[in-house]
Amino acid sequence: MKKVLILCTGNSCRSQMADGWLNHLTSSDEVEVYSAGTHPEKVNPYAIKVMRKYGIDISENTSNNVLEYKDVNFDYVITVCDSAKELCPVFPSSNVLHESFPDPAKARGKEEELIKIYSKVCKSLKIYIEQFVKKYLS
Repeated sequence: MKKVLILCTGNSCRSQMADGWLNHLTSSDEVEVYSAGTHPEKVNPYAIKVMRKYGIDISENTSNNVLEYKDVNFDYVITVCDSAKELCPVFPSSNVLHESFPDPAKARGKEEELIKIYSKVCKSLKIYIEQFVKKYLS
């Protein structure tokens, strides 16, 4: 079984959505998915809403500090923002992959505008995670 850590700054949006996609696209027999942040915050309600549109429920996810996992031997550590890449502790036995996605939590506007912004990031994360699964887990 492969262990994958998805890391961003707050562990509230991007890493949570990527976690949802990776769990959705793989089985628990083949991949154990973790997500964390360098400065964790609560899971963002807009991330939860957008993922529900795809039939994926991340409402019970928790936001975790990356230091909780410092002793876990991950096969892959995926950083989804530049800040997390810079602050990521060393995971010596892990393959570290990086792709930076815009932070939807910084967006301001009416609910429908925010849903569009979160949806755009969510779709980008879906494509990235699909490519990751095909390249590294198939």
